[in-house]
Amino acid sequence: MKTAVITGGAGGLGQALAKGLQAQGWRTALVDLDGPALAALAETDQQKPYSCDLTDAAAFAVVCDQIRRDHQSIDMVIYNAGVTQIGLFAQSDAASQRQVFEVNFFAATACAWAFLHDIRASKGVHLAISSVAGFTPLYKRTAYAASKHALEGFFASLAAEELAFGVQTSIAAPSFVATNPGNAERQDNGIARPGSATDGIDYMPPDKAAAIILKGVAKRRAFIPVGRVALLSYLINRLSPRLFFHLMLRKMKAE
Repeated sequence: MKTAVITGGAGGLGQALAKGLQAQGWRTALVDLDGPALAALAETDQQKPYSCDLTDAAAFAVVCDQIRRDHQSIDMVIYNAGVTQIGLFAQSDAASQRQVFEVNFFAATACAWAFLHDIRASKGVHLAISSVAGFTPLYKRTAYAASKHALEGFFASLAAEELAFGVQTSIAAPSFVATNPGNAERQDNGIARPGSATDGIDYMPPDKAAAIILKGVAKRRAFIPVGRVALLSYLINRLSPRLFFHLMLRKMKAE
């Protein structure tokens, strides 16, 4: 039985991805912050929760070792953990911008490093969960968009390095997934749980997003736009970045 490690595994999209894989016979190692969502996850033959702050290097190393002891192989790592930051750049600060990068980018690269040889051994999959903001601008999301652009650049480059080892690397870019509607828990610095924004466009449920993502992985797609808005954004931005910019600005400012 194959095993997938899912960071942010207790969240809406993480849970949807886990259930989708479990339906295909996978085991899932669900890594998330300690809290009610993680505590509510039962340990079964197909899933095991692991409590960890991914930005705590020492704690993460312990969890990685435990995951290896608990599973015969690591066949997929899904880099799903993340935060958003909603607000104008003029009202942000350097500390909050770094916090976004610590979770969205550096935690993901640390995780990729930790499981690099495991994925090589299984000829498995790196699956990075990015965003439309990873390849386009997005209003009031400067740090978030920058972190997702960095994430996509990293995994697109890693794909070239790991190809010789038979490793698949895919990047999924959802638009707005309704994982925490009305439950922003936004901090004073604008940092909030993903999927909780109220200014999004054409929200899609996490199970639908997960189905699209896993179908794209099965087809070995390097880049997976997730949902109608993501696909249209990708096509319009490639055709005319200026047109996308004006459409995005008009729609986001109207919300």
